[in-house]
Amino acid sequence: MRRRIAIVGGGVSGLIAARTLHAGHDITVYEAADAPGGHARTVTVPGGLAVDTGFIVFNERTYPRFTELLRELGVPSQPGDMSFGVSCRRCGIEYSSRGLAGLFARRAQILRPAVHRMAVDVLRFNAWGRRAAARPGDDETIGDLLTAGRFGRDFFRHYLLPMSSAIWSAGADDAHRLPLRFLLTFFANHGLLQVRGQPPWRTVTGGSRRYVEALVRPFRERLRLRAAVGRIRRHAGGVEVHTAEMGWEPYDDVVIAAHADQALALLEQPADEESAALGAVAYRRNVAVLHSDARILPRARDAWASWNAQVDDCRDSGANLRMTYHMNRLQQLPEHPTWCVTLNDEARLDPSKIVARHVYDHPVYTTEALRARGAIRTLSGRRRTYFCGAYLGNGFHEDGVRAGLAVGEAIERRRETS
Repeated sequence: MRRRIAIVGGGVSGLIAARTLHAGHDITVYEAADAPGGHARTVTVPGGLAVDTGFIVFNERTYPRFTELLRELGVPSQPGDMSFGVSCRRCGIEYSSRGLAGLFARRAQILRPAVHRMAVDVLRFNAWGRRAAARPGDDETIGDLLTAGRFGRDFFRHYLLPMSSAIWSAGADDAHRLPLRFLLTFFANHGLLQVRGQPPWRTVTGGSRRYVEALVRPFRERLRLRAAVGRIRRHAGGVEVHTAEMGWEPYDDVVIAAHADQALALLEQPADEESAALGAVAYRRNVAVLHSDARILPRARDAWASWNAQVDDCRDSGANLRMTYHMNRLQQLPEHPTWCVTLNDEARLDPSKIVARHVYDHPVYTTEALRARGAIRTLSGRRRTYFCGAYLGNGFHEDGVRAGLAVGEAIERRRETS
């Protein structure tokens, strides 16, 4: 039996759910923005190049569902560089993961014991993290590991905290609260607990919008853009979705493919369990600026990496993430001009070189947030309401694909058994 299904949110999870459901049901996808894709947002810069500003990279080992999606859609990809570097203004340290030349990007660093101690601690941490007996308890955090004194402060300030902040687009205080088991599992899966053997990374040829265009093609007429949902009302006979343009519209089910805090704000009379679970996942807002101001990159050219974490004062645990992605390296763009995407550091940029500005919200993973994921999955499907989003996994594109597939398959199973 065909059902009327509202899908609120046109990011990767909502679009995957729509792809799964559109042939057998009457779906409507509501998207507040003027284009679908969520964090998959590509900008055409002067000269005609397509530059990504949100979702950029994937790999076949840890993104199997997304990789398969690209194959099914016939969308090509290409190798990408995933080097990482850190610059600390206070300490004067600049380095990248591009071999010894990158580690000693400033030649004076060869004589700095702090740099050598950090490098040794990276190897010690990798070995410690690989040992099963070293796995921490569920409540232990990076901050707890720092306090324990197992590794030096330079290792935390100039490696682990900046890298964790960069991976999860988190502030330094968020990185301190990141559950250690969660981090170690992620590092192990992505080959980050070893010097060699990391999975090769890739980017979508022509920008991530290419896969979004192919993904929505079969159900484009069911996609409503600039259609922000204001409220969702549920009752015994179904659900109703409210927009400013159309008012209340009836459906049999609703899929909320939005951030957890947004999902909670949309629900009229949420159950106590919904309030507790969805409310446990907080978000950090990051402003991404696409520009051609190469001055934002490290002074030492050997310190230039694909991901460049920038720290003013490594002692400041409350500092916001400042990150610059060198898009020429990431997307195999021509060397000139230099194209960068910088997070939370617009004041340092030449305004005349700014091309685009986008705001992205990212989940903050704490012990409470990780526990809430299971509760949200359990709640999904009750009261004709399904929840999906990358926040139900590790917060990445693969997790968004998996969440959308899970919801689509759950609705199909329910139809088969009803």
